[in-house]
Amino acid sequence: MSTLAYKILQEHLVAGELMPGGETTIRIDQTLTQDSTGTMVYLQLEAMDAGPVKTELSVAYIDHNTLQTGFENADDHAFIQSVCARHNILFSKPGGGICHQLQLENYGVPGKTLLGSDSHTPTGGGLGMIAIGAGGLDVAIAMAQGACALTVPKVLGVELKGALRPWVSAKDVILHVLKALTVKGGVGRIIEYYGDGVKALSVTDRATITNMGAELGATTSIFPSDENTKRYLEQQGRGDAWKPLAADADAVYDEELTVDLSALEPLAAKPHSPDNVDSVRAVGPIEIDQVCIGSCTNSSYADLMKAAAILKGRKVHPNVSLVISPGSAAILSELARNGALADLIDAGARIIENACGPCIGMGQSPKSGAVSLRTFNRNFKGRSGTNDAEVYLVSPETAAISALTGVLTDGLSAHAALGIELPPIPEPAPGAFRRENAFVVLPPDLPAGAALPDVVMGPNIKPFPRGTAVREGDGISGSVVLVAGDNITTDDIMPSDSRLLPYRSNIPHLAEYCFEKIDAAFPARAKEAQAGPAQGGVIVGGENYGQGSSREHAALVPLYLGIRMVLAKSFARIHRANLINSGILPLVFAEPADADTIKEGDVLVLELAHTQLAEPQVVIQNKTQGAQYRMANGLTGEERKMILAGGRINLIRGEA
Repeated sequence: MSTLAYKILQEHLVAGELMPGGETTIRIDQTLTQDSTGTMVYLQLEAMDAGPVKTELSVAYIDHNTLQTGFENADDHAFIQSVCARHNILFSKPGGGICHQLQLENYGVPGKTLLGSDSHTPTGGGLGMIAIGAGGLDVAIAMAQGACALTVPKVLGVELKGALRPWVSAKDVILHVLKALTVKGGVGRIIEYYGDGVKALSVTDRATITNMGAELGATTSIFPSDENTKRYLEQQGRGDAWKPLAADADAVYDEELTVDLSALEPLAAKPHSPDNVDSVRAVGPIEIDQVCIGSCTNSSYADLMKAAAILKGRKVHPNVSLVISPGSAAILSELARNGALADLIDAGARIIENACGPCIGMGQSPKSGAVSLRTFNRNFKGRSGTNDAEVYLVSPETAAISALTGVLTDGLSAHAALGIELPPIPEPAPGAFRRENAFVVLPPDLPAGAALPDVVMGPNIKPFPRGTAVREGDGISGSVVLVAGDNITTDDIMPSDSRLLPYRSNIPHLAEYCFEKIDAAFPARAKEAQAGPAQGGVIVGGENYGQGSSREHAALVPLYLGIRMVLAKSFARIHRANLINSGILPLVFAEPADADTIKEGDVLVLELAHTQLAEPQVVIQNKTQGAQYRMANGLTGEERKMILAGGRINLIRGEA
């Protein structure tokens, strides 16, 4: 009666039981990092005095900060490569591709566990892996210890029936699920797909769906490993990595959702949230200015071949800028060999580097007030780099046909009238993508007892902040420096764009931009609270606080600015963990309406922290209003130790 997710977790169980809400430790087979989060991961790994990694495989990818307009990004790359040489980690050079696509192509194995310092690590679930996005410190610890702690999720089963029609794709499947469940509908859950409709989806289709499961707030998403999985691995020259995996026929799910694939139509996520979904038909033929096809969600060989087939022999609309970012060098190489690259270029597409690029605001920002169609995973306000842009998330098919017409176009209903057919995409032959990877640097084979290579650290790399331990009998206090609304994203907390990405290893610099989209005065106010009688700041948030990216900078920067507590109606999973790792106390209002009564400047105190945090509920005193609030604690025993120690690194090093 077991689900596939619980089967894999059981095989990797180190401690604890598989009971929803319980605490376990699982063995981690693989890890991945990317350069935007990676510098902090490897600074933390060095701070732990760790030796060679304890995982079967760890890979450091360079895919975010590839725009080198100054020394900062290149210095970070050199730092990461030097740490990889010390700890037996593979280093993937810039230009090789996007971490999730590369991990899928080269290293993903059905039934393995993968922990990554990027929220879209669940892409690996398309191969039948338990692939989880996490904060950088969690990944550093997994590399050092070969395991990680996990709050056991429920399993939400999504039964797929039927098959997709032409012009409807995997992107439309996950947009449909997002509309049904919302951006917080997956919190505390693994999304497991099963049913007859699964066999109609390729591995890259499945990877698109599991990738955007991150937008549900889910711990991860997973598909079974079947003949389609075998065929994909054979195309990568890795057929020996395949094994069949599926849930038991009588598996029992905690919750269920049924999706009829044959009933779906082209969908779009409207500004400014991935769950703000409607049909392309209902949105209507709005004029567009930009189309971007790529990202870790939709940059596979099949995705780009579909776009090339639609564009072949035609021209991009004069008012549209079409940008293509392939997922990997292997995909781009194959497109060049089979002529599809020429079809894209001849149509008027701009081909940019195999990297994250515009998905994270690293170049290709649209013009003021533009409408941009993107095959990406997030459309948060300002994420494109243009604050007043209207970004819609769509499938590659919808993006490509719309690039031709100049308006948002439903290919399902309009293709015949436009004379545009979508021919079947021929599958690559076995071994088609297996070539020597010139972008991967293997760690040196050092003889026993040899000195480790030196770490190369440029002037832009600054130490990460550390919290202060709470002494016995002391409380945790702070002045409220921000009262925020629902669905605050990590992009809101710590913006990510071409201005700031080069400074991901420089927390003091980033601190000047914290919450700039919501309140540009926040850094100054936080510093004032830090130096004031309350000796710190408090943030009050609404529902789903901290959704989006796994970036722990959204916790480390507030820590640097003296934030002691974040009180919210609910938290996104990864951000809550990052706050605790950093030594910032996250608490949830027992009565959500209490959050709406707190004002900026109120002084809040958790008295006798050591005593109160041992209880399931604590009381926060509002010294300014003379009020008090019951708060759900939710800390595990280990998390309580982290908070009282001033963060996880302090606890590990015995510096509490």
